[in-house]
Amino acid sequence: MAGFLKKLLGNRGERAAIRFLRTLGYQILHRQYRNHIGEIDIVAKDGVWIVFVEVKTRQSDAAGDPVEAVTFAKQQQLTRLALSYLKRYGLLEHSARFDVIAIVWPDDAATPEITHYRNAFEPVGRGQMFS
Repeated sequence: MAGFLKKLLGNRGERAAIRFLRTLGYQILHRQYRNHIGEIDIVAKDGVWIVFVEVKTRQSDAAGDPVEAVTFAKQQQLTRLALSYLKRYGLLEHSARFDVIAIVWPDDAATPEITHYRNAFEPVGRGQMFS
């Protein structure tokens, strides 16, 4: 049951993140993009940038800021996913970056606290992903 509730909170957070990004003028290209490597929460376009957005939603920050859950291993996976996405859609010539949206949304709150980390980390792995 706990996994189900976590998924519900995560979906709620992703919907809030999409609304937030749209207010900033981002165009949402994909939500929950999946392939054999894993899942990217949101793929968006911000001007000329293709933006890969990881959303971390928690009910409180008692265990730390949600952004701290984007570990080095997660950054490596997101880098591989992003490269795969760019190749699949013929977007390798576009500039790309990774944003993280950290959301704290207590059960009794009507609206969440959203923190947007633009260009949160550089691509991780062997070789260069972006120029």
